[in-house]
Amino acid sequence: MGPNETVILGPLLVDIARAVRDLRFIGATVTLNFVFVPLIVFGLSRFIAGDQALLVGVLLVLLTPCIDYVIVFSGLAGASSDRLLATAPILMLAQMVALPAYLLIFIGPEVVSAVDPKPFVEALVILIIIPLAMAAMTQKLAARNRVGRAVMATMESLMVPLMMSTLAIVVGSQIVGVGEEVASLWTVVPIYVAFLIVMVPVGLATSRIFRLDTGSTRAAVFSGATRNSLVVLPLALALPEPFTLVALVVVTQTLVELVGMVVYVKVIPRIVTQHTPTTPI
Repeated sequence: MGPNETVILGPLLVDIARAVRDLRFIGATVTLNFVFVPLIVFGLSRFIAGDQALLVGVLLVLLTPCIDYVIVFSGLAGASSDRLLATAPILMLAQMVALPAYLLIFIGPEVVSAVDPKPFVEALVILIIIPLAMAAMTQKLAARNRVGRAVMATMESLMVPLMMSTLAIVVGSQIVGVGEEVASLWTVVPIYVAFLIVMVPVGLATSRIFRLDTGSTRAAVFSGATRNSLVVLPLALALPEPFTLVALVVVTQTLVELVGMVVYVKVIPRIVTQHTPTTPI
């Protein structure tokens, strides 16, 4: 197992606890995702402001930072993925509060009243609370005997395949609809591509402001660029009839982002090296 795999698969709970106390990284990711990203998204979304369904889909997905597969992709790039794992509950709770406010400002009360918060609550329990509780139990068992260590190694080895399988199922469930509406959905692709490009310098600038080290800078860039499509999709599917296209807009972002993450994994380590300055700008 190489160093990248170790970063992805083995963040011990003690490392997570230490990461929670990293206030500079928390401050950087919160500022990046809830101050800079909304400003960028507002500007980019003006290009499709005349189509409400496209606008709602773009805003839903781009205003919500990722809390799941960003940990896998950032780990492949040598980022401090344990810090992203530690900040996941914070980002999840923050977006539950911030998303309705941003939608109210950017669109109006009609869409806000149509959004069901239940999927967010379910995601907090399923994606954050339950996995962390299971990780704590598994690590405690691993510390006691060889069987426990074997169980933990097996769970770690399954992490990436399970995440990729989840993505494949989610995307596959909507891919036919994407094909049928490709003419309409094509207009949002440049917005998603532009977002991925813009978030690199914005993430780097934010990291310099908060004086983050190399691993944390890479993690912050990934946090700013990856979006919470797996959680947002149930919200989109629950919207009423006039917004049926919204779910496909969200899935389109996932397809663009997956390609972008492959590029990020190769490019970000070259941009953010051990010699990258971390002094404030």
